[in-house]
Amino acid sequence: MSDDSSDRIVRHLRSLAASATPGTRLPSTREIAAKFGAGPVTVQRALAILVADGVVDTRPGLGTFVRARPAAAHATDVAWQTAALGPRRSGASPVGSTLRQVPHDTIAMHSGYPDASLLPRREVAAALGRAARREESYRRPPVAGLPELRAWFAGEVSEAGSDGGSAWHESEVMIASGGQAALAASFRALAAPGEPIVMESPTYWGAIGAARQAGLVIVPVPRVDGAPTATDLDAAFASSGARLFYAQPNYANPTGDQWTGAQRAEILDVVAAHRAFVIDDDWAHDFGIDRPARPLASADVHGHVVYIRSLTKSMSLTMRVAAVMARGPARLRIEQALAHSDLFVSPILQAAALDVVSRPAWRRHVKALSRELGERRDALVGALRSAGFDVTAPGGGLHLWVRLEGARGLDDVPDPDVVAARALAAGLAISSGGEWFPAEPNGSFVRLTYGATGVERYDEAVRILVESL
Repeated sequence: MSDDSSDRIVRHLRSLAASATPGTRLPSTREIAAKFGAGPVTVQRALAILVADGVVDTRPGLGTFVRARPAAAHATDVAWQTAALGPRRSGASPVGSTLRQVPHDTIAMHSGYPDASLLPRREVAAALGRAARREESYRRPPVAGLPELRAWFAGEVSEAGSDGGSAWHESEVMIASGGQAALAASFRALAAPGEPIVMESPTYWGAIGAARQAGLVIVPVPRVDGAPTATDLDAAFASSGARLFYAQPNYANPTGDQWTGAQRAEILDVVAAHRAFVIDDDWAHDFGIDRPARPLASADVHGHVVYIRSLTKSMSLTMRVAAVMARGPARLRIEQALAHSDLFVSPILQAAALDVVSRPAWRRHVKALSRELGERRDALVGALRSAGFDVTAPGGGLHLWVRLEGARGLDDVPDPDVVAARALAAGLAISSGGEWFPAEPNGSFVRLTYGATGVERYDEAVRILVESL
């Protein structure tokens, strides 16, 4: 009887929505339950079906509304509007779908982390055991972190190759409890509530959320050929008065873009001309496939670059260890912000991380990880292209950014939220593109992670995606 009531409710609401204008508020859950003599669970089941089918929107605390039909697909490039419209003036950022828990049999292509089978679990376990037996692991470490670990991070930037910048030193490195903590502290330290911060659009949802939590106003600049243009960036600084720019020059999340040498030089020139800071989030430093990551810090001379690199994704979820590198008073402010939020990072985690990266097995792991990610990327790109999607293979990272307009000859622009909801109901977890934009999206996109699921399920995943359109 519950199923029968649910079907009747679905048919009734479809009829109401078909004759109403977009945005019309439909009867409340209580009214529907009373009309059909149904329980709240039955009503919610019916609404979930209509949401997945793109018929209605549910807005917590407000009600259920008729959804507008997407506009017809076209080839017009409207990315320029991202810079022209400026900051979005509403709403805080929700936690991204990448942290969603899904049933074990779901194809998990929404995650921001590689599959555990790709990580050095045995080496991490052994390192944690050794660290736990050391007496110094039970003493409070320096606020900035263990000197040996800080020196390793500084040496990594030098080893990545100098682009004419000054050498980095251990004293310019601070250890944080993961990349997200490093981002949040840097935002709080370098900008005050109400001040602007420039961001690429689209970009990492966690950075969008951290900036809004810090009370900052996000000024978006679009990517053109993989990076913001010097003209757009200069205009964003000039019009907003911003002194802070958050960017992912290497294998950007979610698009996979990597700045070219010419783009790096032009952007750094603009940042220097405005006496600003650029926060280089090198989140995927160890995930290079075709091309290695090139830290902006290797080109820094006068302290314009704040560099962040985490070991969590490439080593283990248990290793919430990252580095923030900065120079001058900016470093002091970030260190104070970290101390006020975390006091210090666990000495056992720091010692274990240093143990892992100091052994030859770490280099072998990074090389093997690159090969495996390359195989997975190529397999998923091939499956998507065979199904009629136009997708670009990134030079590294974990994700593919898939445009839905015109996919498989569709005339309408699919709503990515609806596509993601339908896919999840069918057993495929993906990320809707909307959560990666700090302002209005300039297209219909979804993000698929090739690092978290084995190739044996790629064909099934693409089939579900096609059906969800």
